[in-house]
Amino acid sequence: MLATLLQNNLPIDESVKATHILALLPKLEKLPSKMNLPGEYALKALLLRREMQLSEISEIPVCANLQNGTLCTWVMVDFNKSVFEQHTVIRKALQLLLEEGPTQIHLSVHGNAHQRQLLAKLAVYVTWINGAVLPVRKLRAERKSLESIILYGHEDPDHFLLLRAQAEGNLLARGLTGLPPNELTPKTYREQIEKLAHNENWKYEEYDLATLRKLGAGAFVAVAQGSDTEDAAIVHLQRSNGKKSGNTVALVGKGICYDTGGHNLKPARFMHGMHEDMNGSAVALGVLLAATRADLPINIDCWLAIAQNHISPRAYKQNDVITALSGTTIEIIHTDAEGRLVLADTLTLAEKQKPDLMIDFATLTGSLYTALGSRYSGIFSNREHLIQKALAVGKSSGERVCAFPMDADYEADLESKIADIKQCTLDSDYDHILAARFLSRFIDDVPWLHMDLSACHHKGGLGAVGTDITGFGVAWSIAFLQKFLSN
Repeated sequence: MLATLLQNNLPIDESVKATHILALLPKLEKLPSKMNLPGEYALKALLLRREMQLSEISEIPVCANLQNGTLCTWVMVDFNKSVFEQHTVIRKALQLLLEEGPTQIHLSVHGNAHQRQLLAKLAVYVTWINGAVLPVRKLRAERKSLESIILYGHEDPDHFLLLRAQAEGNLLARGLTGLPPNELTPKTYREQIEKLAHNENWKYEEYDLATLRKLGAGAFVAVAQGSDTEDAAIVHLQRSNGKKSGNTVALVGKGICYDTGGHNLKPARFMHGMHEDMNGSAVALGVLLAATRADLPINIDCWLAIAQNHISPRAYKQNDVITALSGTTIEIIHTDAEGRLVLADTLTLAEKQKPDLMIDFATLTGSLYTALGSRYSGIFSNREHLIQKALAVGKSSGERVCAFPMDADYEADLESKIADIKQCTLDSDYDHILAARFLSRFIDDVPWLHMDLSACHHKGGLGAVGTDITGFGVAWSIAFLQKFLSN
C-alpha cells in the first residue's frame, strides 16, 4: 500500500511537529533571504564543518538533527540534469531518512512556483515508490512502510493521480517479482492475477495446456511440458476504456516463474535468482494496473505467458523440431532459450486481435546484459518512429533505454536445414538481436516494440527506485502510452 498524501501550499514552519523532513531546493549558489528553509541554521553549520559549498548538495545530500530532535535532509535538484539523475539524487536523500524506519515524512519544496511544482512531482513519486516495503519473509522486517506523506509548498489539484498510479504499478511489478518460487508457481500466479482482474474489473481468460495443445501452440507447450504439474497457461486480460471504440494496445509479458535452463541446465551461480524470470509479465501487469488507476483513455489487451522451464523426462531437448501456433517449424538449439518460445505463441495470439500497437516485455537474453549492464534496458522495433519515441520517453521518464538494430540479414544466422527457423545459435555474442529477429517472425505487420529487461535488477537500486528489483518498464510505458495517445 502507498502512503496517504496530505498537501499544504504554505511552507513548513517551526510549529509543525515532524520527526523526519526532506527539504528540496533548486540548485543555488547561496540561500536567498526569507526562504523559510527548515533547519537553515543547522544546514549552514553542517556545510561549514564539512567545508562544503551549498551547491554541492545537488550531488551529495546531507542530513542533521535539528534542535527539536527532528532529522532533516537537504538536497538540491539541478533541472539541467536528466530526469534519471534528478530521481537518483532525491532517492539518495530520502534513503537517509528511511534508514530510521519512519511512518511519516514531511516534504518541503522551495523556489518559485514552477520550481516547487517540479520538485513536488519528483519528491512525491520517489517517496511513494520507496516508502512502501516489498514482501519479505523475516521474523522482523527491517522497517515498516510509510503511512503518510505531508507535502508543504505546493498543492496538486489531482493529488498527483498519474504519479500515484505509476507508483502502484511499479510496486505491483516489484512485489510479484520478489516472491520466492515456491510461493509464486504458475498456479498461484494465475490465482493472484484472477483476483486482481476481479478487483479491477478486467476481463479474465486463460488458455491452459490442454487448450493450447488443441490450438497447436507447440512452442509454448514444448517449454511447459517439462513441469510435473501442468499448471502453465497463457492468461489474457482485457481492460476497456469505457467507450465503444478507441486505440487498443497489446501488452505481452514473459512469465517464467522459474528457469532451470531445462536439459541445458544452468550452473548454480546463474540459476540463483531465476524466480525473477517472470519479471516481464509482472511489468506488463504493472502497466495495466497503472493505466487503469490513472484511467488512461485506451483499451488494453494484456497477454501473459506463464510457465516454468524444468528438467524432466518429458522436457523438450536439443534437436527437437516443434511447430508454433503460427505454423512455423522451429529447430531447438538450446533449451535455456525458452523465453522466445513461450513469447512466440503468445505474440501470435495477441497479433490476431490486430491491436494498434504491441509491446512485449521479457528478461530474455544474457547477451543484452553483457552489452548494457543493468542501468539501461534494450529496445527493438519494426517501426523507426517507435524507436525514436521510445528513446525520447526513456529520457523524460527516468527509465533509460538503448535501441539495437534488427535488420533482416541478421536472420541468416537462424537459418535451419530441417525447419523454418532455428530457435537461436549456440555461441552468439549478439543473441539479443537474434532473439528479436526470431520474435519478429510472429508479428506480421502490427507496430511492435520489444523490451529486453536488462535493468530489471540493479544492485542498490536504479534511478527513482531504491531496491535491487527495479520494476523497470512501468514508468517508461505509462509515459510512452501518453505520447502514443497524444499523437
